[in-house]
Amino acid sequence: MNKTTKLILKTISTLIVIVVVAFAFLLVGIKIFGVEIYSVLSGSMKPTYQVGSVIYVLEVETDDLKAGDVITFQLTDKTIATHRIVEIKEEDNQKIFYTQGDANKMRDESPVRENEIIGKPIFTIPLLGYIAHFMQTTYGMYITIGVGVLLIIAVIYIDTITDEKKEKKKEI
Repeated sequence: MNKTTKLILKTISTLIVIVVVAFAFLLVGIKIFGVEIYSVLSGSMKPTYQVGSVIYVLEVETDDLKAGDVITFQLTDKTIATHRIVEIKEEDNQKIFYTQGDANKMRDESPVRENEIIGKPIFTIPLLGYIAHFMQTTYGMYITIGVGVLLIIAVIYIDTITDEKKEKKKEI
């Protein structure tokens, strides 16, 4: 095998590993830094956050929040929302946050209490939410595992056929 082909194959192998590691980090690994990951399911925050995006949320002190900040909060037992703070009031020694989606004409009906706030979005990746959601389905899990196995086999195969030590042994 000539040196150019070996270099191309090793570069492909390295790129596969980098992409897989980066993708895994963005969907799971970042949690070790205290960042929570949520998919955007509605258009209430357009154009700030598009449907299908993933938002990365970091815990924040409620004293640091002000009107205009975007927060992620527990809307109901099963629903998490991300909206912008439009007003902050204090009731019974507790801050009450009034929120509104950027695409909504009116503020949200229910105010958000301090203990319902999860955090503040720190960045977003468009479209990654569609992939993350698909990977959580049964069919998506099988495909993800299958693709993962194929990528591992590809990397091992590329490393095996480009291994110079084996070629030197064959020459001797």
